[in-house]
Amino acid sequence: MLIGELARRTGVSPRLLRYYEAQGLLDSRRGRNGYRHYDEDSVVTVRQVRALLKAGLSTEVIRSVLPCARGERPDFDWCADLWDILNGELAAMDERIDSLQRSRGALADYLAQP
Repeated sequence: MLIGELARRTGVSPRLLRYYEAQGLLDSRRGRNGYRHYDEDSVVTVRQVRALLKAGLSTEVIRSVLPCARGERPDFDWCADLWDILNGELAAMDERIDSLQRSRGALADYLAQP
């Protein structure tokens, strides 16, 4: 399928699909005319990428876990290092949340002063 069809089926803009390809998250092959052609599996791949982005993962991390993803949700085959990667991302997210909570507390203290 061409990029416009993939965009229509996934709700993701062609520009973003090209970005995913540049990041190594999506594969295409080029026709003689230079147009990108995507396999049917690309629909699932784009939906996996969107779900993993929504979970807060960077495209760099997604690139490393995508080979273990199955289905649109996605579910995972627990490939080597996958647990460590996701656990590390969760720990980093917890640290960011803690930092934001401290910052929020400091700001709230300033606002509480007369």
